[in-house]
Amino acid sequence: MFSGIVEALGRIAAITNDGVVCTLVVDAPQIVDDVETSDSVAVNGCCLTVVAKSGTSLSFQAVPETLSRTNLGDLVEGSPVNLERALAVNSRLGGHFVSGHVDGLAVLERIDNHNDECADYYFRIDKSLAKNMASKGSVAVDGVSLTLVRCEPELFSVALIPFTLNATTLGSKKLGDKVNIETDILSKYVQRLIEAQEWD
Repeated sequence: MFSGIVEALGRIAAITNDGVVCTLVVDAPQIVDDVETSDSVAVNGCCLTVVAKSGTSLSFQAVPETLSRTNLGDLVEGSPVNLERALAVNSRLGGHFVSGHVDGLAVLERIDNHNDECADYYFRIDKSLAKNMASKGSVAVDGVSLTLVRCEPELFSVALIPFTLNATTLGSKKLGDKVNIETDILSKYVQRLIEAQEWD
């Protein structure tokens, strides 16, 4: 379980893919000392297991299913990634509960900059995910906990402060870039309850 508060920006040091398993080696000097093999780390909001540790680098493995449903398959050597270690039981929860199980992808469609500091980001999204979003609710975008502003059937927006733009990968996103989306866990249970009414 995560909070959506990005702890560090890592960088892809190497990628190998044998067609069955993709290994991502991430240079993560800010968090590596407090991470061990078998720990869970959110990489762009996707919960991955540390399979090896060497120097300042952490290695993760991803199967084709993960690569096809997230933007991890688009990463190349040098790509920045958002990193968050799993929550400790005694930690403050600064964002919202994030499981690290990505629901789908969204595409950055529009950026409205304000005073060259703050910005509103608009993302195109599938209706099946949009139904689990509500204005003033929470969403994780590439693992970053954000408050939803505008919510439409195929579009949502978030307002980003300078700190978020500088401390996460969101500040370097360009129009057309894909981002990982995890909707709020409570909305999923509400949706499931509504669907279950039709079973009776």
